[in-house]
Amino acid sequence: MSSLRHTGPSTGDPRLDGYLDAARDCILDVGWRRTTLTEVARRAGVSRMTIYRAWPDMGSLLGDLMTREWVGIAAATQVAAADTTTPEGIAAAALATVRALRDNELFVRIVELDPDLMLPYLLHRRGRSQEALVEILAAEIGSGQAAGTIRPGNAVLIARSLTLAGHGFVFSALTMTDAKVDLADLDAEYARLITRTLEP
Repeated sequence: MSSLRHTGPSTGDPRLDGYLDAARDCILDVGWRRTTLTEVARRAGVSRMTIYRAWPDMGSLLGDLMTREWVGIAAATQVAAADTTTPEGIAAAALATVRALRDNELFVRIVELDPDLMLPYLLHRRGRSQEALVEILAAEIGSGQAAGTIRPGNAVLIARSLTLAGHGFVFSALTMTDAKVDLADLDAEYARLITRTLEP
């Protein structure tokens, strides 16, 4: 099966999108652990072998589903941003992505029921979704550098550093809120962090 990287919210193949939609519905209903390829096939109205031809196991299906979901969010927030070649524009797009991820029903469901699924991507390796998000951010930074609006430096290094910071604001922001600091305060600080990091 071809890679889903950079395809945004769609794989480009309506059949595969339909299968991924069925898997998404299963996970929202019963969680990742109780979702099987057989159940995905049933919900998609196709044979089990049809699903197995696209994905050999649930792990590979989940990888494609997360890539489609998270990269689609980043692409949408990038389009919505006024200008992603300035520090302020990149900060606005990044913050919009963080907020959209925190509110995404699939993300929330996975974190609620099966948070250990996220650990490999936080502790051991980058997933395709993370790599795609870094590439999007690095391209924006590179464009800003060419325009003179972003400070010089290794665009990939800067993008990876900001992505690491973003992990905390996606996964752990609520642990840092209380009567003294609310989520809006933290989000404003994240945007300021990005802006100051990118300023020439």
